[in-house]
Amino acid sequence: MAVVTTKAIVLSALKYGDTSLIVKCYTQEEGIKTYMVRGILKPKKKGITAAYFQPLTQLKIVANHNTKNTLNSLKEVQVYQPYKTIYNNIVKQSVVLFLSEVLSNAIQEEEQNTTLYEYIETALQWLDLHDNVANFHLLFLLNLTGFLGFYPDLSDTKKNGFDLLEGVYSDNYANKNVIYKNDFYQFKKLLGINFDAIQEVSFSKEERQVVLQIIIQYFKLHLGNFRNPKSLQVLETVFSG
Repeated sequence: MAVVTTKAIVLSALKYGDTSLIVKCYTQEEGIKTYMVRGILKPKKKGITAAYFQPLTQLKIVANHNTKNTLNSLKEVQVYQPYKTIYNNIVKQSVVLFLSEVLSNAIQEEEQNTTLYEYIETALQWLDLHDNVANFHLLFLLNLTGFLGFYPDLSDTKKNGFDLLEGVYSDNYANKNVIYKNDFYQFKKLLGINFDAIQEVSFSKEERQVVLQIIIQYFKLHLGNFRNPKSLQVLETVFSG
């Protein structure tokens, strides 16, 4: 067993028994780690509180990491990057709930990936500081594919469709994995841009929903065990209001 100090982003927290939580985090030092936090739901429990383990909270932790495939334990926890708006805004709350589920589903590695960690960390800070965030989750997911190894190849721009399975532009419209016409046009708006540019991108409610479904399909085709996020319906409801 090793004692590790690391930054960590909370992906999920599941109740275990009456008083404990099983918390899954993406850590900067060692990738995905799962912790048993005992007694945290007791009314008189002091120190670490359940509020630390809301979706995508950024923490600094001192933890015991086991070498065997058993649950790890936390010695110290503090909020590393307190959010100013995310947990007070229903739209942002819905976005982080959805993205925490996607990240938990998409990232499996128990190994360090500093660039991926920093991408998630920086993106969440951007979300916290900006008001116009209706398209944030779309760009977050699309750019995430670059860290997972399947960002779209943008080299053959003369073609008028995109092959979701191959990750390249394509004119083979007979292929069921090729999007074209309006679907392709809407999807293409997000390619090659950063978060500051997303405020210039406009989608109708219907277009935003279509693009999200395309991106989820893209994830499914490239990550064999990827499932439809359960929080997808909540997110769609929030953005259709």
